[in-house]
Amino acid sequence: MSAGAYSEQGRAATLPKNAQTELVYVGTQERRIHALRFDAYTGKLTMIGPVEEGLRSTWLVAHPQLPILYSVDDQNTEEGSVTAYAVDRGNGALTKVNAVATGGNGTTYLWLDVPSMTLLGANYSSGSVSSIVINREASMGSLVSTIKETGSGPNRRQASAHAHSVAVDPSGRYALVADLGADRVFVYGFDRATHALSPDDEANPRSFIAPPGSGPRHLAFGLNGQFVYLLTELTAEIMVLRWGASQGHLTLVQSLPTTSPEFQGAKSGAEIAVSHDGRFVYVGNRGENALVVYRVSPDSGELSLVQRTSSGGQRPWGFAIDASGKWMLVENQSSGKVNVFRIDPVSGMVSDTGQSVDVPAPVSVVFVK
Repeated sequence: MSAGAYSEQGRAATLPKNAQTELVYVGTQERRIHALRFDAYTGKLTMIGPVEEGLRSTWLVAHPQLPILYSVDDQNTEEGSVTAYAVDRGNGALTKVNAVATGGNGTTYLWLDVPSMTLLGANYSSGSVSSIVINREASMGSLVSTIKETGSGPNRRQASAHAHSVAVDPSGRYALVADLGADRVFVYGFDRATHALSPDDEANPRSFIAPPGSGPRHLAFGLNGQFVYLLTELTAEIMVLRWGASQGHLTLVQSLPTTSPEFQGAKSGAEIAVSHDGRFVYVGNRGENALVVYRVSPDSGELSLVQRTSSGGQRPWGFAIDASGKWMLVENQSSGKVNVFRIDPVSGMVSDTGQSVDVPAPVSVVFVK
């Protein structure tokens, strides 16, 4: 569906101009991107509709200043790509700007390093990570580097390396890659001037070795950059890692199960994020259909359990916290719903507002300025 074909429907669904709303885009496993409007004052979420189709848009990221949206094309058996779209703030329509191939299969995650305007893409199927330049006008530039890893684990899903996410450390000198297949957090060099990634030092490897069969999935830096919070998918554990930026090393501080002791099903960690003020860590537990909240010790970085509550549906795949820090949108993939949760700024606890919209197979969400 082209943006032009959709525009009249989008205008009809647009809320009044005086409403304090922002655009939200939902990536899905159904080869569609859906646009919504969110009122950060009331917590009301309104569907606009599908605004693009064709790509397997399982992960989205937005430009921090301009109305530009970036989407992966998560192709497991062929080379993936990243596409830039111009956002129409009036009706939510998307217009394709350009696209670039990532040099890897199954591009499943994007990280935008704002200081260097570099997109880093984790290519799950090929176990590789790519760096791509963002041009001054926010279009896709050239593919600069791709690093492919090897490795395996004891789980049947760990026959080879599977890069699942990537994040640049606050110093801008390193890129950390959570690899589900190799049970590693690979630590690559990163040059903001050239946008290039460089391999780990074979003689003195920096990579963190996770427990066999744990399957590292996503990670997030704490507010001060001294700690990294790593969520594993296969064992649904959260690990607190101390980050040594001078040498690029990770040291285990604490490991906690995110699943309740009485749960007997298949464990599956999905998403992790740190609150804007750094006081809390939020986890989506896909196996238990739960959101889990932890309080952060400002000194040690260690976590203590605050809350475990229903995600409002089945298989919470992803979530995003809005700019105010007061709201969380949760994508319940099997339920086909995006649910709105309120965040208490004092306790960090989340509560289901009862607001939701129907989106088939939602897996990622992003707010666009």
